[in-house]
Amino acid sequence: MAEKPQPVRVLYCGVCGLPAEYCEFGPDFERCKPWLRQHAPDLYPDLLKEATEKEADKAADQLQAVGISGEGGGGGEASSGAALGPKQEVKRLPGGKIKKKEKQEVVIEKIIRNKRKCVTVVKGLELFGIKLSDASKKLGKKFATGASVVKGPTDKEQIDVQGDIAYDIVEFLTETWPNVPETAIFFIEDGKKVAAA
Repeated sequence: MAEKPQPVRVLYCGVCGLPAEYCEFGPDFERCKPWLRQHAPDLYPDLLKEATEKEADKAADQLQAVGISGEGGGGGEASSGAALGPKQEVKRLPGGKIKKKEKQEVVIEKIIRNKRKCVTVVKGLELFGIKLSDASKKLGKKFATGASVVKGPTDKEQIDVQGDIAYDIVEFLTETWPNVPETAIFFIEDGKKVAAA
């Protein structure tokens, strides 16, 4: 007689409720990591390695804050130099790549479609703390044309304004929002970025 198959025991995550193997695809993997390190270390060996690296980095930061450096000799100079420089917060992406902080600039581009119609695209206003929906309404009223907020090819929101208003828009932007300097406004002409000022 054949043996009865035994039921499979599934380990469910105590944080998100998914099976532990699927936590990385769940809603918040970062919150699950401590639980997984403790209860399922064999499923995610990279988490253990990552945790030890973080602990080592944390210990190194604490040592630098105290003023102890790993180099023999010039410990006092190293600690004073580290104290002078402002601490920059570096954002790391999943692959270990460092995310660069975006430059605060407004890019204006004129796109011609159907050989006659023009669309002026305004990118980067949100970097100055301007709400794009409000900006599109003001642009539409000022130039008596259609203006809307759309997602661009890089999945960032931009404002599309109907018509060729590329050169008139610079003065309007600097007058309406004084925190947008004219030196931070650029045009794209023939594939090259040209300063508006």
